[in-house]
Amino acid sequence: MKIFKILFIYILCLLILVTGCSTETTTGGIKDIQLQQDEPIQAAFTSSLLPDMKGIMENENLQLYINDQTAEIAVLDKRSGNVWRSNPVDRDSDPVASGEKKDLLSAQLIVDFNNEFGQLNQTNSYVDSVAREQVDFELLPDGIKVYYKFGTVKKTLEDLPKLISKERFEEKILSKTDDKTLLRALRFAYREDKNEGVYVRNDGLSGALLNRTIEAFELAGYTEEDLIYDLQEQGLSQTRPEHRVFIVTIEYRLDNDSLVVKVPVEEIQYTKEYPIYELGVLSFFGAGGPDEKGALFVPDGSGALIYFNNGKAKYPPYRQDVYGRDLTVADMESFIKGEKARMPVFGIIKDKSAMLGIIEEGAAIAAINADVGGRENSYNYVYPSFYVVNKDNVELVSEDKKRTFPRYQRDPMQTDYVVRYVFLNDEDASYEGMAKYYQQYLIQNNMLKENQRNADDNTPFYLELIGNISTRKHFVGVPYRALEPMTTFEQAKLILSEIKDQNIDNIKLKYSGWFNGGLYHRVPKSISVDRTIGGKSGLSNFIKYVEEEGISLYPDVALLRVYNTAGLGFNVITGAARRLMEIPAAVFPFDYALNERDNDRTPSYVLSPRLVEGYVSGMLNSVSKLGLKGLSLRDLADELNSDYRKNKQIDRTESEQISINALEDINQRDLDIMARGGNAYTWQYVSHITHAPLGTSNFKIEDEEIPFYQMVVRGFIEYTGAPYNLSTYTNYRQYVLRCLEYGSNVHFVWCYEANEKVKDTYFEYLYSINYKEWLEPARDIYHEVNDVLKQVNNQGIISHEKLEEGVYKTVYENGVYVIVNYNPEPVSVEGIDVGAEDYYVGGGNNES
Repeated sequence: MKIFKILFIYILCLLILVTGCSTETTTGGIKDIQLQQDEPIQAAFTSSLLPDMKGIMENENLQLYINDQTAEIAVLDKRSGNVWRSNPVDRDSDPVASGEKKDLLSAQLIVDFNNEFGQLNQTNSYVDSVAREQVDFELLPDGIKVYYKFGTVKKTLEDLPKLISKERFEEKILSKTDDKTLLRALRFAYREDKNEGVYVRNDGLSGALLNRTIEAFELAGYTEEDLIYDLQEQGLSQTRPEHRVFIVTIEYRLDNDSLVVKVPVEEIQYTKEYPIYELGVLSFFGAGGPDEKGALFVPDGSGALIYFNNGKAKYPPYRQDVYGRDLTVADMESFIKGEKARMPVFGIIKDKSAMLGIIEEGAAIAAINADVGGRENSYNYVYPSFYVVNKDNVELVSEDKKRTFPRYQRDPMQTDYVVRYVFLNDEDASYEGMAKYYQQYLIQNNMLKENQRNADDNTPFYLELIGNISTRKHFVGVPYRALEPMTTFEQAKLILSEIKDQNIDNIKLKYSGWFNGGLYHRVPKSISVDRTIGGKSGLSNFIKYVEEEGISLYPDVALLRVYNTAGLGFNVITGAARRLMEIPAAVFPFDYALNERDNDRTPSYVLSPRLVEGYVSGMLNSVSKLGLKGLSLRDLADELNSDYRKNKQIDRTESEQISINALEDINQRDLDIMARGGNAYTWQYVSHITHAPLGTSNFKIEDEEIPFYQMVVRGFIEYTGAPYNLSTYTNYRQYVLRCLEYGSNVHFVWCYEANEKVKDTYFEYLYSINYKEWLEPARDIYHEVNDVLKQVNNQGIISHEKLEEGVYKTVYENGVYVIVNYNPEPVSVEGIDVGAEDYYVGGGNNES
């Protein structure tokens, strides 16, 4: 026991040393800014709509105003006369907000930071900067830059020398102090040591006496240089505590119809004792008041609306990380069901005016936040926040003790935070107008490409076939892992032949579990086609078959997650991404029955992004030899993770660029790309998206699901949702209606073998995939959906409207429209009768 305790203390000390050094290369001292508020900003123009502000910049569409006393800004839209303010104009009279919550209404920045104990704290630019008169301005050619200094450098006992020579103390301090109160304080603070010829500081000095002593030194003109001189003269070193001070700047620039807001990351300053965790930017920009009608747009899944003042303040506010969670940072014990935020956008819709926010830089480390009036204040607002320095906790546990230490990422994020705010009016002031603008923005920036499908094609039928899965078997009582073929290449031909017999056309086939050990395959540095499903020759024959039958083949590959660590291709220690705790990022399967992670099962590992390029290169070399023309990417468009390996950190923005480079490499090989999930940065490279969001996470604060995602990509990318036979739809009618409302194609996942083959394996989630059970329902669903959507091939969605509860109208580019009724009873809308769980198609050639 004694040895154990000694070992525990040794490890504890070592851990303190390691965790204490984890932020050595982050910003050290604060380089102060020179505040020059003596010369106020001169107004270039004024407006009666903004009497408290000064106009500083304008273009053909917009005017930018600022209040140089509060640092709040406003944008006047010259086209409509609408005003968008960074902070509510009537915030002082808000009956709901009080104390710190009322102060937040006046802030442009919210700073979440960790203190020296790793505890999360919050401050804001109003309380900690503006109220202290620590804000400055710099005019730019097309806007203005605002400097915020948070906190104050309050002097402490350590700003006074421990020892000072008799001559210097009497000459530099006592002789220059006339105030009797301050003289008494000095006599108490320092006693003379006649033997050494010095004055010695009273280390018990505190409170009023300490403040008076500091005041006396300041009035005497005692400087930092004096302190250094005295310490050196006496041969002393003296450590002063770091002050909690931050410096952050915001740049505001007008660009055509937009306000571009930038927080330069290189100008964010903090001390290693107080690292900034997250920055919230313009949290109340354009906020809706308690008497206004409107909605917040958030990018949950396909898109959601949160109505102003919806009475849902009792539910948690909305918050989602853009592109989903980082698996090297997220709590691996938890599991969040629902959709991801796949688009870096958000917005506010009001009467005849709207504002769309597009995160141009820093989206990979951003979160979207939204809330309604009635919780902390009376306003309805949505805004982005950005991670700066992530933190994790290291736990050390002995028999009777448990200690937790903070561990921070070594370097801050390597990107600026840039948000473009677009102002829309009249008929464009809607989520349809936002989607149209975002689509055109992506086209202009080469982030969407035209769909090459012929207008008279039948709609795609998306089918995933499962090849091999791994199972546990026994030989003379000894367990071992073996491959279990669920669909061989020859069996796949039989399935496809039967599908063709059902007049199902334009098949897009994803083949999963075909190489390197099945569905949970080894890393794809090289590819070996599994012999249990036919091997390389079987694949070659299968490729010839699908080409003759006009079927598009997309063999599936996982590139960012390692499910099988067997063989020589991957080493967990060197190849897995590291969490902040310096351990490999393992992801254990989720047990839906127990609603928790199953730590007894084999985990998958997050691949370090630094290996992605090499793996993609090796995979492409192998693919080129197989004669493939398409590829399905299981995770490259779906996940985005960091790597916190010591001295080799890759943050999420750098990881995003690595994924983009990989997609570019694949695209350069003329491979047609099908991808799961479809994060926005992948859209310029992919032709097909599976598991596209056809709804939201159903957060309780949300009021309405909208097909914003579909309104942006339809006509450019073919898409489908999760496979129907593994979905939560209660009947196929609901699925058909959602396909028609969202313009989505049909999707199934099948195998040849019986469903029982997946029982007691890692693949029990594939509980109902035997093709024979689903062939006829698939035929009926496909033909019903195809009969409608064939009329709108390559046509975008230009309008979407909720007509009444459970009844929606979608209008396509060519004038064809669909009214769907999800209700169990018929409805009459716009003079049209629509049956229960049925639809009506109008416009185009459907009108008599």
